[in-house]
Amino acid sequence: MMNSSQDPTMVLVHGAWADGSSWMEVILRLEEKGFEVTCAPIPLTSFADDVSALTRAIDRTRGPLVLAGHAYAGAVIGAVYEERVKALVYVAALAPDEGETVGQVFYRNQPHPQAPKLTPDQYGFIWMPKEGFRSAFSQHASEAQISVSAAVQRPIALECIQTPVPRPAWRGKPSWYLIAEEDRMINPETQHFMAERMAATTRFFSVDHTPLLSAPDKVVDILVEAARSVRVNQSLRFSRSSA
Repeated sequence: MMNSSQDPTMVLVHGAWADGSSWMEVILRLEEKGFEVTCAPIPLTSFADDVSALTRAIDRTRGPLVLAGHAYAGAVIGAVYEERVKALVYVAALAPDEGETVGQVFYRNQPHPQAPKLTPDQYGFIWMPKEGFRSAFSQHASEAQISVSAAVQRPIALECIQTPVPRPAWRGKPSWYLIAEEDRMINPETQHFMAERMAATTRFFSVDHTPLLSAPDKVVDILVEAARSVRVNQSLRFSRSSA
């Protein structure tokens, strides 16, 4: 599929304990399909810092956008108000509503028995224990992927998950949600609740918390589905304006 003027650019945002490389397999597949792709590096130092970093990344793009967030980044993509964002895609992601915090939705339901115990260090940052990557973060990934994920992890500041979010963009934009039914980090019941509250187009699969690594084709499919919807809507608007 060749990129056209109506094809949206994909802006991908990583979650906690990850960096942009977590999207590698998704990026390569999207580029093979002709999409422009950029990954927004968020610092995970505060919710405001992360929203600002995503805004700067968006400023480097042109044309319509599909904005996708994994895990914690769902809250971040919802806090950006940019007219060029035509669709939001949540990949096993947290989607707090206005006034809620990430922590409140994360702990809405009981954690999985194999979920790691997470506590901030003396600097107010939360690290993922190495075994947590294997037992809960990406239990279906390869050993190599798990080892690299643990080595490159970026901790998340406690402030990121304690800040109430503004009115989320999903209140007014088309949204898609990939529910990870074998997620051991974010309870799948919580994911179903958020997707229903958002009135998102929902797809659910027997995948772990990080399908970016373990099931990238399924992530690509939902991103392409969102992009096609944007392309159709753009064409309809152009046809009406030309009539």
